[in-house]
Amino acid sequence: MTATVREVAKRAGVSAMTVSRVINGGVGVRPATRGRVEQAIADLDFFPNRIARGLTSSKTGAIGLIVPDLVNPFFTVVLRGAEMVARRAGYRVLLCNTESDLTLERSYIEDMMSHRVEGLIVAPVNDNSRLNLSPLMRRGLPFVLIDRGVPGVDSDLVQADSAAGARRLMQHLTKIGHRRIAFIIGSDDVSTTRERARGYREGLAAAGISVEADLVIQTTVDRIGGYRAMQQILRLESRPTAVFAVNNMTAMGAMETIREAGLSVPQDIALVCFDDVEHLAVLSPFMTVVDQPAEKFGTLAVQLLLERIGGRAGERSRLVVLQPELIVRHSCGVQFRTSRSRSSGAPGVA
Repeated sequence: MTATVREVAKRAGVSAMTVSRVINGGVGVRPATRGRVEQAIADLDFFPNRIARGLTSSKTGAIGLIVPDLVNPFFTVVLRGAEMVARRAGYRVLLCNTESDLTLERSYIEDMMSHRVEGLIVAPVNDNSRLNLSPLMRRGLPFVLIDRGVPGVDSDLVQADSAAGARRLMQHLTKIGHRRIAFIIGSDDVSTTRERARGYREGLAAAGISVEADLVIQTTVDRIGGYRAMQQILRLESRPTAVFAVNNMTAMGAMETIREAGLSVPQDIALVCFDDVEHLAVLSPFMTVVDQPAEKFGTLAVQLLLERIGGRAGERSRLVVLQPELIVRHSCGVQFRTSRSRSSGAPGVA
């Protein structure tokens, strides 16, 4: 059984109020008395009930982070950035993984509210997340969206310029000679998917190339989705020379299919994607990517949220747009080299 404040007070020979002052860092407690209370806490393995304390103080020292796919390395790096800033400000981050399921997302949002978090950072599942986010808006709980916007939800948002990143990648592919470029894409009810699709179309148009419907393969944005989409691409009568995967997880699945077919990248088909995988890139710098500053997503989102929690933000919602970076490596079909060129523009707040 968990020890109570009264048991700690009895062991230390003090009142429950004195124990409460020690736990909350209050003043007016003699060093010797504080020492006895701290020893009693250690002896009894006492853990303060943060939720109960939050009921009276409205401060639980916790914020929530809800992401759609923790397997995706992008979101693990987002978490790292968020935790770093939150920890420095004296907050803990409670993490939930929705697995891109709207029902799970709604349940986690309700759980976070019941645990009295002071604010939420949410990478929404898709446009239909608006219904799940509406209780936050009604109750006035501070929240910040990351990576994906949701129509009809007026909130602070940290996102990358996905259209510019995709356009830059397509311009690179066409410049080095690719004319038939397949696109493995996710559902169009996700804002990042729509923006990357727009960049794909605009990049082709700039090179005087028309979009071919059979080269655009819609799938789930995970390894299995990439695997199946690539199978479909390889069955085409006229195979493309390059494939653009909407994220790194679909690219991994696509690579698996290519290898199973006895083909290789880039000798038989080029493969590029959004989002780098930092550990793999260190071990083997191979994949050409549009890299988003994932850690900065987390750090900026927490900073915006803490300003909301502290009442230091204005009434208008804030939009932070981060510029992605094109990293050219072997998989696109150029002679092996590593070069970096940043898309035009700079991070800004609108």
